[in-house]
Amino acid sequence: MRDDTGLPRSLRLLARLIAYPDRASLPLLRDALEEDRTIARTRRVELARLIDWMLDIDALDAEAVYVALFDRGRATSLHLFEHVHGDSRERGPAMVDLVKTYEAAGLYLAPGEMPDYLPAFLEFASTQPPREARAALAEIAHILNRLMSALAERNSAYASVIGALLDLAGEKAQAVKLAPEEPLDATWEEPPAFAGCSSRGQARPDATRPIQFVRTQP
Repeated sequence: MRDDTGLPRSLRLLARLIAYPDRASLPLLRDALEEDRTIARTRRVELARLIDWMLDIDALDAEAVYVALFDRGRATSLHLFEHVHGDSRERGPAMVDLVKTYEAAGLYLAPGEMPDYLPAFLEFASTQPPREARAALAEIAHILNRLMSALAERNSAYASVIGALLDLAGEKAQAVKLAPEEPLDATWEEPPAFAGCSSRGQARPDATRPIQFVRTQP
């Protein structure tokens, strides 16, 4: 029979590991990992390597790696609705519903914190009974598999955190084929002003002046 008494603590541990690096908390996370008996042993070994890596490199370097990995590409975004709704209109109502779910469970987000941020979702799951917590993880398993695959493609040790979450959900961690994507910075980039009738074209009256069509969001 599975012992789920340690599941809440395991979820909070994984939430801290996938959140923005905090060097001061790493020794405590290392101790918690050594005491954990809910996460599979092979995963604990992988997670220990992640913690050791964060302890070994400069704190600013660890932060830079984190930002480059999770804040500059949709495939590795830690915002769950980025993988489901993107920039569509459905994202707003989904956010509101998730906030209501959290507040009904007594979880209130810090100012500016997005409800679909994976660490926040894991904090919520840790407050639920084990069966409901695992069901919540299973519900996002397709997102977790995509995220883990994207991290594995980048040879990131953070993939072990996502693999551990899939294990806790009772889901199979498996590679998913990912479509090529532009970085978020590129997709949000504004087109150059007057790109369709630039001064370069005006400097040559005899030259053909190109017209640039820019797709707008509906």
